[in-house]
Amino acid sequence: MMDKAGGVQGQSVCPGKYARVERERRFLLAEPPKPSTVTVTRVIADRYLVGTRLRLRRADFSDGRCERKLTQKVPVSRPGGVQGLITNTYLSPTEYDLLASLPAAVLSKTRFSVPPLGVDVFDGPLQGLVLAEAEFTTDEETQSFIPPSECVAEVTDDARFTGDGLSRPLAKSCSGGWLSTGSARSDIKDGALSARHKPQRHEQQSNGADYRSSELLDLAGQGHGATYQSSRD
Repeated sequence: MMDKAGGVQGQSVCPGKYARVERERRFLLAEPPKPSTVTVTRVIADRYLVGTRLRLRRADFSDGRCERKLTQKVPVSRPGGVQGLITNTYLSPTEYDLLASLPAAVLSKTRFSVPPLGVDVFDGPLQGLVLAEAEFTTDEETQSFIPPSECVAEVTDDARFTGDGLSRPLAKSCSGGWLSTGSARSDIKDGALSARHKPQRHEQQSNGADYRSSELLDLAGQGHGATYQSSRD
């Protein structure tokens, strides 16, 4: 009989009655997708509740729909597309408003559905960051996926590019920095030219919470023959 809660132990992930295995790979892009390629658009506000593994999300769709949900993510300690366990609960407006009163780190973005990718274009302190993700139902699909040519670098194994990681130190260190400059986006785009068919995969670097623009520029450009300059740490 399946344990209702499921669980993560070391590198093993066991789904439960309500928790499912999350399989996902993430990639940096040089620029937002072309409007002609987008099938669905929604504006997302994520609130990562302080001291928990919970994320409160509000998604406003271009057709007027509004989706509110509470998500728990239990990460697994191994590299690769298997991220861990994820459980979603959909909320009423009243339930959402009550949970939104709790202390949280906030992340805002616009998500464009460009099959097979969901492309996030970030707002606020992370303006200029474009991050794509692809989700899968099996391990085989996850491993065999070939990313589209617009993907600059794979950051699946870098915890700084998870939603939780982006919502905290990165938002502070990048405020007004390289992500908001056109030259940075141009540099990333130029750096992608030599890696269009095989983005370099990056494992997590630096266990410090405060990392600088130059580190992220290096992360996006390693192995792609590009030169990056940051106007501000």
